[in-house]
Amino acid sequence: MPRRRQPTARQERLGAELRKLREAAGLKAREAAALIGSDSAQMSQMEAGTAGVSEERLRSLAAHYSCEDEELIEALTVMATDRTRGWWEEYRGKLPTPFLDIAELEHHATYRLDLEFLNIPGLLQTEDYARGVFSYRVPELPRSEIELRVQHRVKRREVIEGPTPIPYEAVIHEAALRIRVGDRAAMRAQLTRALELSAADHLTVRVIPFDLDGFGGAWATMMYAGGAVPKLDTVVRDAGANGTAFVDSASQLGAFRTLFRKIEAVSLEPERSRDFIHRLAKEL
Repeated sequence: MPRRRQPTARQERLGAELRKLREAAGLKAREAAALIGSDSAQMSQMEAGTAGVSEERLRSLAAHYSCEDEELIEALTVMATDRTRGWWEEYRGKLPTPFLDIAELEHHATYRLDLEFLNIPGLLQTEDYARGVFSYRVPELPRSEIELRVQHRVKRREVIEGPTPIPYEAVIHEAALRIRVGDRAAMRAQLTRALELSAADHLTVRVIPFDLDGFGGAWATMMYAGGAVPKLDTVVRDAGANGTAFVDSASQLGAFRTLFRKIEAVSLEPERSRDFIHRLAKEL
């Protein structure tokens, strides 16, 4: 298979999982390569995501690694053989790569969780709200790129609004609900949209009010995407000047799952959250 110049986050994740299996088996790259008639250079490329791996080779490697997790092997096989060119590909070369990687991640996700403290989660944003967020980038973005980012964000909503929506839960701090990204009318429309979406059976919105005692978790903003199996879950976090970070180590994923459930447990119940948002919208 030809070498890729810029692998996607999904391709890199497949390679990383192959590396984890090899390391768990106690084999060096050259030893694993010899088992499938390859060399260490190609093995390194497969594990970096810059080279593809066939289903036959993947299953052969899994057997040599004594991997007995059939669900994981099947999920990795799907990742290796998937040739989907989703709608996000039309933005390749026009928007930063993480925008495309997040859209692809959501497309394949089995569920989504969000924790947000200063902004309404992207999947719930109206066009005006998203435009306001992107307009505050420094250095300032050209109007054409702002509109591309808004269009991309709107298309991402298909995972919760399309014909086969995935389960989605957002826990939002009151601060995000009160900060006016845009004027009163735009913010009222944004809160109304969040209310309308939260009425769907597959979608839950919870609120963390200002008056909650003893809350120290405001640093924990995250986007959590469920994989085909739990080992393939992914957390996406803003890494500041370093861009977007995709987290996939087992220990970190476990910690983020625990953190989400801890914060979820102290947030308002869905019905009380809806009443809370409705009251804020009426105040605008």
